[in-house]
Amino acid sequence: MTTRVIVLNGGSSSGKSGIARCLQAVLPDPWLTLGVDTLIDAMPAAVDEGIHFAADGGVDVGSGFRRLENAWMAGVAAMVRAGARVVVDDAFLGGAASQQRWRDALDGLEVLWVGVRCDGVVAAGREMARGDRVRGMAEAQAEIVHRGVVYDFEVDTGVNEALVCAREIAARLE
Repeated sequence: MTTRVIVLNGGSSSGKSGIARCLQAVLPDPWLTLGVDTLIDAMPAAVDEGIHFAADGGVDVGSGFRRLENAWMAGVAAMVRAGARVVVDDAFLGGAASQQRWRDALDGLEVLWVGVRCDGVVAAGREMARGDRVRGMAEAQAEIVHRGVVYDFEVDTGVNEALVCAREIAARLE
């Protein structure tokens, strides 16, 4: 079976989106990139029990967010089953439980699970330079998103540029 889904998991400002764009450039076939930020941006501002970004960088999600997230995951899986190749850019705030939700949605599909690591201090510097994130989010998420998660492969964007990481990931595809 050919890999049709690449799941990139890492904290905020770890470099997932840059890797996803580079993957689109280096892979021979067209791949869509879909990120959790896309889901959040698509949500209405007022979702009962939605998502809340705390001033210290913490993120809390409620049942309303989970319902929409589950529908989104099912939609991503449906696109793959319909023939698309997809790079998913996510931050597993719930660690292994977050990965399990994706495993359930992508059941029966060939998935490459990639951990995107980046030292919290490096990610915090990127976060500050971006200016579009709540300060503290990158450092808070740097390790928590990897707790209990099982990967096929890991990259470190604090050591390698996004293009190098993308080439390493591309070499792992079947």
